[in-house]
Amino acid sequence: MTIADDIEALVNRKRRLPIWVWAIIALTCAALVYGAVATNTPPSGEPMLVPSTGEITEAPVTDCDKYAASDNDPQRKETGVPLGKINPDLAVPACETAVRQYPNSTRVSLQLGRAYQKANYFTAAVGQYRRAAEQNYAPAQNNLGASYENGRGVPKDDQQAIAWYRKAAEQNYAPAQSNLGVMYQHGQGAPKDDEQAIAWYRKAAEQNYALAQNSLGVMYQNGQGVPKDDEQAIAWYRKAAEQDYALAQNNLGVMYQYGRGVRKDEQQAIAWYRKAAEQNYAPAQSNLGVMYQNGQGVPRDDEQAIAWYRKAAEQNYAPAQNNLGFMYQYGQGVPKDEQQAIAWYRKAAEQNYALAQNNLGFMYQYGRGVRKDEQQAIAWYRKAADQGLALALNNLDEDAEAAVNRNDFATAIRIMRPLADQGNARAQRLLGMMYNAGWGVPKDDAEAVKWFRRAANQGDGDAQASLGAEYRNGTGVPQDYVHAYMWFILAAQTEEPGVNITAQNIGLLAAQRQAYNIDGTRPTELKPWQVSILKGARAFNCPEGPGRDRCVKVYGYLINLDTLAMGMTPTQIAEAQKLASEWKPTTQPRR
Repeated sequence: MTIADDIEALVNRKRRLPIWVWAIIALTCAALVYGAVATNTPPSGEPMLVPSTGEITEAPVTDCDKYAASDNDPQRKETGVPLGKINPDLAVPACETAVRQYPNSTRVSLQLGRAYQKANYFTAAVGQYRRAAEQNYAPAQNNLGASYENGRGVPKDDQQAIAWYRKAAEQNYAPAQSNLGVMYQHGQGAPKDDEQAIAWYRKAAEQNYALAQNSLGVMYQNGQGVPKDDEQAIAWYRKAAEQDYALAQNNLGVMYQYGRGVRKDEQQAIAWYRKAAEQNYAPAQSNLGVMYQNGQGVPRDDEQAIAWYRKAAEQNYAPAQNNLGFMYQYGQGVPKDEQQAIAWYRKAAEQNYALAQNNLGFMYQYGRGVRKDEQQAIAWYRKAADQGLALALNNLDEDAEAAVNRNDFATAIRIMRPLADQGNARAQRLLGMMYNAGWGVPKDDAEAVKWFRRAANQGDGDAQASLGAEYRNGTGVPQDYVHAYMWFILAAQTEEPGVNITAQNIGLLAAQRQAYNIDGTRPTELKPWQVSILKGARAFNCPEGPGRDRCVKVYGYLINLDTLAMGMTPTQIAEAQKLASEWKPTTQPRR
């Protein structure tokens, strides 16, 4: 039973009560009424103030307007304060006082909601937003939508967010139109629909709303919902950037840096990055650091690079933390300090930033700034590789090959199998080799063929040659010279793109291997790489230099083709050539 129930019971007893009892009742009722229009403390500990209902009235200017007016409220009485700059110590009491004086003012309710939100009294903020939103006050409807979208003061509910954003957007309230565009772009609370996103962004952008102008620029740059158009992207970024919107200033800097939609101009890029960086926008600070580190648009200055990286890194911006780690690792702009490098790499890596994960793996692999730990190195390389970072995939592959070379097959298998399962061709080929040779696993030719095929289908030349050898020898698959010939053709073409391999060419090469003068005096129309092959009657005679490995491989493939051709009919060779010409890389199994 509540206090109100107790009072009602006393009144309904129909007997005379002492005066002192009536005094207590009066005081209690006054307290309850005051609580309905002033503050109370809910279980969360947040203050809550519920305005009286009744006809909407316009409040005069108060200190609440001074401290908490929304800069996006068309009915504001003061300049307006961005939410991030509200001082809740001043705004909360001022707006609570204003609501007591003007309980039916939707403007004042909105402002108290903003003050509560900045003070992290989210439940109380939602109460104020809802009161004004239900009176069709667009800024409050927008803020209530944001509360549902972010799960602040109410359970997260994207459909409710969409509903409230739409109510405000249909009143032509630009921030809500922009927010509705975001929901459609990302498929939150409604099916993803880039065209709808574009339509809502445009409505807000045409009201000169900078956030929407920047979003529209991104859509044009990426070709989402509209044909890709860098010039249109530049135009919208510029409109927002000229309103001092940091995200657009940074984006405009990127366009100038890389010459997208505008002539490349690194000094213009620097100028726009600096405008955004001076607003403490971390991505621009990091980009400015890169420009100083590389001497792009400004004289190279590692100390300036460090200063800008640090500003962004201290805002927990992962790319800047990674870059700061690099500077400490190599002593650029700061004394070399591998432990500091490790610390910054770790901060970025723990945010799932792939490049930092790879760099942290490197530090563990070689014991830089930390005790050497191969398992930790592999773990961090794998995290980066799982995100598709080629450098990390390569490092893992090299670790696996190194493990094979030292006969540590268990480590090689542990590294390779997850990568192979994820579709990494090099790991699939190495796994095929291990099954083929019985290294660390039972020898299994059929399993070897399976992994060689997966890698070969992705265009791995060594795997294509290995699969050709399996077909030639009939190991793991029935012997099949046609498919063996096909795979050796593909292997040769992978190593030397454009090489035209026909039965006649193979025969010519076989003959010239015997007749060609080693001193090169005999005239020939062969390409330089063919000359290199023919100068050596054996593979080990390929000349030393950067092309030797390719020479040896292609020579070996041609020998295999030459040998296979001796046991094939012209029809079979033509069929193999046809299969090779029709082949396309795929991640699906292929015979």
